[in-house]
Amino acid sequence: MRSALVVIDVQESFRQRPNWRHASRPDIADQVGRLVAAARGRGELVVWVLHAEPDTGDVFDPALGFVRLMDGLKPEPGEPTLTKTSHNAFTTTNLQQLLTSRGVGAVTICGIRTEQCCETTARVASDFGYEVTFAIDATATTPIEHPSGRTLGVEEILERTEYVLAGRFATVKTVDELTRS
Repeated sequence: MRSALVVIDVQESFRQRPNWRHASRPDIADQVGRLVAAARGRGELVVWVLHAEPDTGDVFDPALGFVRLMDGLKPEPGEPTLTKTSHNAFTTTNLQQLLTSRGVGAVTICGIRTEQCCETTARVASDFGYEVTFAIDATATTPIEHPSGRTLGVEEILERTEYVLAGRFATVKTVDELTRS
């Protein structure tokens, strides 16, 4: 079965937000870079996904120039870059068609935000029948403030995401586990 690494929203937009200083993995580009190198070494497809919110005037508006991969990450020739406008990487892109046309049956998910775009993509991929691996420490998130005033910390978010995905929608692994020779 062919595999693909799907890199979601590891883009400069997030570093422009004030809450990025509280990110669970400020070194996300390095972690993702390790996964990318390993995937390329195995001859796997690497798919890059960026999130855009055109005409909003915020950091996800392509006109501002932040809807680009974080420094240190660069697609190689033949590695598609898709732009999405929904939370998951499937709904507003041709990701499923791309994976199907290349015979991909297994995907590894990494990127930003752990509980939002990454988790949602993992769930949709599982529903579409893909074998899903979730690279938990190659995802990043920031604290989430609830309208009640309670704030969910990054460790709680990571633990919750791992708990709800493992054995249901994905196999949860670390970068070290995924990059071992």
